[in-house]
Amino acid sequence: MRLSFCCTDTTPEPWLQGLRAALPDATLELWQPGAAVADYAVVWAPPQQFLDEQTGLKALFNIGAGVDALLRLRLPPQTRVVRLDDAGMSVQMAEYVCHAVIRHFREFDGYQADVALGKWSYRKPRRRQDFPVGVMGLGVLGQRVSRALAQFDFPVTGWSRSAKSIAGVQCFSGNASSNGFNGFNDFLAATRILVCLLPLTPDTENIMRRDTLARLQPGGYVINVARGSHLVDEDLISLLDSGQLAGATLDVFRTEPLPAAHPFWLHPKITVTPHTSARTLRDESIAQIAGKIKALENGAPIASLAGVVDPKKGY
Repeated sequence: MRLSFCCTDTTPEPWLQGLRAALPDATLELWQPGAAVADYAVVWAPPQQFLDEQTGLKALFNIGAGVDALLRLRLPPQTRVVRLDDAGMSVQMAEYVCHAVIRHFREFDGYQADVALGKWSYRKPRRRQDFPVGVMGLGVLGQRVSRALAQFDFPVTGWSRSAKSIAGVQCFSGNASSNGFNGFNDFLAATRILVCLLPLTPDTENIMRRDTLARLQPGGYVINVARGSHLVDEDLISLLDSGQLAGATLDVFRTEPLPAAHPFWLHPKITVTPHTSARTLRDESIAQIAGKIKALENGAPIASLAGVVDPKKGY
């Protein structure tokens, strides 16, 4: 069994060491142009040349949950893409989103600003019932986030393409179409704090724009931890400046790093973080990838693995 590693912007040595320890019988190589054809590959943002040369791959393991950039490349027709389905990311995402929701709900940003001025202030406690949280995208990460928010007694709703059932969460669903999203408008109307955890597909690109964000309850708040292209930047700023939206916490952007001149940096109602809501944990990811390769080598059908991507859906 031959395994190829091709991950840009990643220090390869720790990954290679961990994969060799987990798969001692495999021939593992750091990909170089012209390398021998492998059976499996572990990748992040590989060049098109890698895919053009590695035509015999049985499976391509992406060291992240998002595969939108990978699916824009020309993939070998028989190669199946397998994404990380958790590997320690869901608890990080739940931490981040709960922190952002509670920071807004408890007005900690306002207290922080007052303290910076030496002001001892008081704000009247707000009711959780008045701050329903809506989670767009109910995959592994979205479900973990929804359950975590429900533990803090917030009303929680969720929206996804296919119907889901999650204890303590009111779920909406529907397919994207030229006539809009079935159940989507009802979901937005039931939401004051909107959390985006959707995969990026042609149907979900620009899903957070003026006409959809305007459907949120008055004083709406936006948390984007999915992809920057889900959000129309100019529409968010306009709705914040008009007072229709109360604020936003943004971890992902159309261009990363976020350009120095971008208005998000200095907008008083926007909190920016540098794409850090849920980072890939190397040891957990290696264990998951190695386990799936062993299952395939032992005869398991690839369709039985968690995280196998449907190219038609984009996730």
